[in-house]
Amino acid sequence: MASQSLSPAQAPEKTFRGLRTFNLVMGFLHLLQGVLMLVITFSLDKTYPIFTNYLKFDLATRSLVTDPRLAYNVNFGVGVALFLLLSAAAHFSLSTFGYKWYVANLKKGMNPARFYEYALSSSLMIVLIGLLVGINDLAAVILIFGLNASMNLFGLLMEKHNQTTPKTDWTSFIFGCIAGIIPWIAILWYFLGAINIGGDVKPPAFVYAIIPTIFVFFNIFAVNMFLQYKKVGPWKDYLFGERVYIILSLAAKTTLAWMIFSGVFAP
Repeated sequence: MASQSLSPAQAPEKTFRGLRTFNLVMGFLHLLQGVLMLVITFSLDKTYPIFTNYLKFDLATRSLVTDPRLAYNVNFGVGVALFLLLSAAAHFSLSTFGYKWYVANLKKGMNPARFYEYALSSSLMIVLIGLLVGINDLAAVILIFGLNASMNLFGLLMEKHNQTTPKTDWTSFIFGCIAGIIPWIAILWYFLGAINIGGDVKPPAFVYAIIPTIFVFFNIFAVNMFLQYKKVGPWKDYLFGERVYIILSLAAKTTLAWMIFSGVFAP
């Protein structure tokens, strides 16, 4: 690149104070939506089942067959509120007691808290999307959550590992993309399967909107990291990419929350 990248370690203190205020505001925006979602859905009790499919021996056929049993009913309103509240907690921690730690890491060009929070909140988001298209086997739910969490932890490794490399090493980024795309393949498979074999009963319209919209949001996070490490335009300043992450987080969670509300909870 012809232009010199801007080191976050050289940023003035007022830049970090601005990020502190930005995190505080975002924390309140997530908190208000999370609380509102809890209040709205408290009396609706809309649940989606999760099943186990253990094998059992069928004496009549003398063979092993699956034995579907209800493992848990997920309260969707609580699930939606939870990923909003997890983000609120992360933003509040970075703008209060964790502020010095946050700044120290930003000056190194990393934010571990971002990826720890995403590993929980975005993994919960994708589990809920999976439930909407019928991925409700307990093992599948655990695997989808784990793969998405791994994707985010690979993002953390990308930032941490490249503190010590003279040239950007993309290994963690590539492995993270592989881990992150697998849950979406499963979701798309189930979604298309419901369309193809559902006859006159198709997935509701809001599911058609959720899948491409949130898929795009999830991939923009990866694009943001790519632009940061390629140092393209304003992304040559790491702190610009940090602000983009924060905005994307709010946009993705807000969009999914209210799409779900309009489709699942609205009268």
